[in-house]
Amino acid sequence: MKILDKQGTDVWVRVNLVVIRDSRNTPLYLSGDVEDISQRKRFESALEESEEKYRTILQSIEEGYFEVDLSGRLTFFNEALTRISGFTKEDMRGKSFREYSTPEVAENVASQFNELYKTGRSIEFTEYETVRADGETRYLEVSASLMHNENGKPSGFRGIVRDVTARKSAEEEKRRLEAQVQHGQKMEAIGTLAGGVAHDFNNLLMGIQGNVSLMMMDIESSHPHHKGMENILGYVERCAMLTKQLLGFARGGKYEVSTLDLSDLVASNAEMFGRTRKEITIYQDYQENLWTVEADRGQIEQVLLNLFVNAAQAMRGGGSLFLETGNCELDEKFVQPFGFEPGKYVRLSVTDTGIGMDTDNQRRIFEPFFTTKKRGEGTGLGLASTYGIIKNHSGIIDVVSQPGKGTTFNIYLPAGGKAIEMEGGIEEELRKGAGTVLFIDDEDMTLQVGSQILNALGYSVLTSASGSEGVEILKKQREEVDLVILDMVMPDMSGMETFDALREVDPNIKVLLSSGYSAEGPANEIMKKGCNGFIQKPFNISELSTKINSVLDGVETAG
Repeated sequence: MKILDKQGTDVWVRVNLVVIRDSRNTPLYLSGDVEDISQRKRFESALEESEEKYRTILQSIEEGYFEVDLSGRLTFFNEALTRISGFTKEDMRGKSFREYSTPEVAENVASQFNELYKTGRSIEFTEYETVRADGETRYLEVSASLMHNENGKPSGFRGIVRDVTARKSAEEEKRRLEAQVQHGQKMEAIGTLAGGVAHDFNNLLMGIQGNVSLMMMDIESSHPHHKGMENILGYVERCAMLTKQLLGFARGGKYEVSTLDLSDLVASNAEMFGRTRKEITIYQDYQENLWTVEADRGQIEQVLLNLFVNAAQAMRGGGSLFLETGNCELDEKFVQPFGFEPGKYVRLSVTDTGIGMDTDNQRRIFEPFFTTKKRGEGTGLGLASTYGIIKNHSGIIDVVSQPGKGTTFNIYLPAGGKAIEMEGGIEEELRKGAGTVLFIDDEDMTLQVGSQILNALGYSVLTSASGSEGVEILKKQREEVDLVILDMVMPDMSGMETFDALREVDPNIKVLLSSGYSAEGPANEIMKKGCNGFIQKPFNISELSTKINSVLDGVETAG
């Protein structure tokens, strides 16, 4: 009971009374003592307050708290644990952790707790995979320690449970994005190397092809060496196809851009491919009113051929090829790892029912010369050039595949806003001409063979081994020069700088751009500035004749 002392302060006391009776058991009086229990009351009140605070904390924290006996049965847990597990209090009370875990997880937990029991060393945040009451897989982080009874003997375990599913998903997404960025950087470096090799190799092919073409102009078809020269030209063409694939993979390989309807392009190429592969059934699903794309028709056709051939090789005994196009809008999260802008894109999906591939092969399929095919069945450049071409078009390509379940390539190209223009074919023929051509190229071999080809076509030639020298020649002989053939990559002045300087000397000078490789992709920028044409090295005498006449005919038409 509570009384007041002489100072008026509350005092808790315990009163013990005894009834004193006489011999006849008649109560006479009370006898007793009064004990001051104020301190004990304060201790009890503090304990109750502490326990309430303890319970409040346990019920308010986001982490789950649990206590289990030595057999693993729950003796106490907070509300957070029920939210994390998805089970109700009634479902969990008195139950063993084994009833809420997969056999593998239960075995792992039991092993960890047995070690804790033996050593007494706490478990520091071990991660487990578990399944909620609703069947959803979650990842939990658990820390635990040993409990002891009043005799100091182990009596059970207590611990904290955290749901780290969101964090784990974020970490996995971060790793995926980092892997994409690293892959892109690696492919960029390989692309730069591939482009440099292609550029130098094309210059060598230019010398071989030019000299052989000139020799063949001076001999009859009956000459004993004529067939051998034809063979050399055939080999040069095959080498040029390889370098074109390398250029497709390299940066800046996009040259002749036009407005395209991707559905029409896919359909026409699928039709041609289907004629040669009767064992493959092609299913096509093209979106109506598909947005146009700005792309190099020839290179996109190369992409389609590479993907079709790749699918066919994955379906040796036949199968199905599914082609689909559609409009889509990609957000910042999707395009950020690839370094492109969000916005409107046109999607192309190519799906086969072939053998598929594992994760390791998926990571490497776009690397040059990587192939899983047998020797002689492929160079390993097809998908590498496909990757490069799409990248050079500011597009995205990814692959989804599983062994035995086929493969899907998804391509996303930026949507354009232009209408389709009808294109007319250009008939390639050997047409001789007249006039003076200023030929600017830093390769002596290219200048030599190019000059001979131009002379054979009837043109007078002025040669320059550098951009600055070429500009000076134009300044002095401006009235004589009808056309400039300009190399894209030179040491002292770049093709872009030389083009600008030439146009400063003569704003109307006609320029035909020539290159075996565009190191940073400026060819398209020069074309936008008004350059009159582009010719890819190595070129033969017929191709050069056609390009020159096309440029010069344009001058006459414009005049």
